[in-house]
Amino acid sequence: MTQGPDDQDQTPPPQDQPAPPPYGAPPPQPGYAPGYPQQGYPAGPWGASPQAPYGVDPKTGLPYSDKQKLVAGLLQIFLGGFGIGRFYIGDTKIGVWQIVATVLTCGLASLWGLIDGIIILATDSKDVNGYPLRP
Repeated sequence: MTQGPDDQDQTPPPQDQPAPPPYGAPPPQPGYAPGYPQQGYPAGPWGASPQAPYGVDPKTGLPYSDKQKLVAGLLQIFLGGFGIGRFYIGDTKIGVWQIVATVLTCGLASLWGLIDGIIILATDSKDVNGYPLRP
């Protein structure tokens, strides 16, 4: 009983070509280097997702925003007349309207910023992309 043909070519491959895989080994997959994760599989620890680096909201299943609810709310409460909390979460339209209203009413509309900051802290607020703010 023999293991294989005795007349196999024993010459090494040319310098510019890789060596063929050993007999019986699966063929290499195109585009994947050995030691790297395959496409479609997470590279991090179990349960981590590269699409949700800050975690996932348990109520909605949406990934969390990179902005924090506490920072947005406190900025809006203390600097609400200038719409800073709204600029922080990316909502520049309302931020600009808060500045205009505060200037036109000589600071009276800064109450809008105070109330808006409380609403941001008390509710499930979202950033400009629709992602919930991180707690």
